Amino acid sequence: MDAITLLTTDHDEVRDLFEQFRTADEAEDMARMKELQKEIFSELETHTRIEEDIFYPAVKDTDEEELAETVDEGVQEHHVVKVLMREIEEVSGDDTLIAKMKVLMENVEHHAEEEETDMFPDLRKRMSQERLDELGTEMAAAK
Repeated sequence: MDAITLLTTDHDEVRDLFEQFRTADEAEDMARMKELQKEIFSELETHTRIEEDIFYPAVKDTDEEELAETVDEGVQEHHVVKVLMREIEEVSGDDTLIAKMKVLMENVEHHAEEEETDMFPDLRKRMSQERLDELGTEMAAAK
């Protein structure tokens, strides 16, 4: 599996968890929401780590200014998500947890959409399939 396919699969898995969280919220099932919050955090922590440690440096190596700017923005979006996750872990009160989770989900969905529509297509043009496959293998091993 190449790097872009791996990351897109991760995005889809997190989107599915978000949808489950929304369903649990509609059902007012706080226990399920808290279970899902833990799963979501685990997925996001792994995803951001492999992006920041493996994928983003390789993207920057393309020396394409627009891609480098997208990477820089992505790192800052990761930072915002990490701050929100820390705040959610420390929050008391179910309403605040739900509100912060909704903000986190919106941020992550925006980030994933931007990568999938802007970065990934451009990267496919600028990086060889062989290199994408190598990155995918490295990222899968790191997961």
